[in-house]
Amino acid sequence: MLDDLTAIKNLDKSGMLDLIHNLPETGERAVNIARDSIKGLRFHNIMNVVVTGLGGSAIGGDLLRMLCQNHSIIPIMVNRDYTLPAFVDEKTLVIASSYSGNTEETLAAYQEALKRKAKILVITTGGELKKKALADEVPVITIPAGMPPRAALGYSFFPLLVVLEEQGIIPKKHFKIEESINLLKEARKQFHYETPESENPAKLLARKLHKKLPVIYGVAGITEVVAVRWKGQFNENSKHPAFFNVFPELNHNEIMGYEGDRDLLSKMEIVILRSPDEMDRIKKRIEITKSLIEGVVSGITEVWPQGESPLERMLYLIIFGDYVSAYLAVLNQKDPTEIDYINSLKERMKS
Repeated sequence: MLDDLTAIKNLDKSGMLDLIHNLPETGERAVNIARDSIKGLRFHNIMNVVVTGLGGSAIGGDLLRMLCQNHSIIPIMVNRDYTLPAFVDEKTLVIASSYSGNTEETLAAYQEALKRKAKILVITTGGELKKKALADEVPVITIPAGMPPRAALGYSFFPLLVVLEEQGIIPKKHFKIEESINLLKEARKQFHYETPESENPAKLLARKLHKKLPVIYGVAGITEVVAVRWKGQFNENSKHPAFFNVFPELNHNEIMGYEGDRDLLSKMEIVILRSPDEMDRIKKRIEITKSLIEGVVSGITEVWPQGESPLERMLYLIIFGDYVSAYLAVLNQKDPTEIDYINSLKERMKS
């Protein structure tokens, strides 16, 4: 079925696979928009950065935090709540990110940032958040509308990276944005829906995960947020339960679960997101963990990235996982764009 292009297009009514394929172009546009929007803008006396947002708008902040934690001169954190941490004050840069501009938690956090006299920047397509920001004379990076927020990762991540570079919070051009986008353009060819399953690693992995319970393992500080992204994409795109955890933490608790019910464990398919950046002790932990659970779970797949830099490797693993989630949706006979349960919950919250 994964090589039946007609069947794929009939299920993928809104073109999620095309949105995934266009991540490099989205990234290019996002970089240009951000640079034009904040040209000449300078914030002074910043002691910490808080990215506040939910869902697809927050994952960009998490990726930024993970990528920059060893390069940023000040702390970066992500806030997923109506309220802000107590430390937020006039020395905090609060970046309010909401794709729709109408996320109620982000709107509430934005208002609180104003009261705390924080320095504020907004990333959105419009909605109430842009209206409020313009009225409050808060700078706005306006990104294109019309995409599911999870498919707009390029717009939620790259502007953040540009902002931190332009404000001198991370070294300028350290992450080689343009080179990373070019690697994505080349790497995506192997995942495209016209590439047959026998030659397509994303289709092959989706086949392996079909009718199984995926558990995604990342490495703290390297692939942990990518594991979160894979899990979320399986949930939203594939309509498939999935879970994640991180080395080395999982070795101090989750590993004991593999002494549990063998019938239950036999349905679990483990995916380990690897990286050449792993320290030797982590590599040893992964190898020992594999030896303990092999034969207990359904299977173990290691996914290694392409690229030389941390940003290249991170983006490669992201587009790989996004494609896997879309192909798993096809195998599940689901439209990867549809999110009826989320929409229903939002409607009920209004009443």
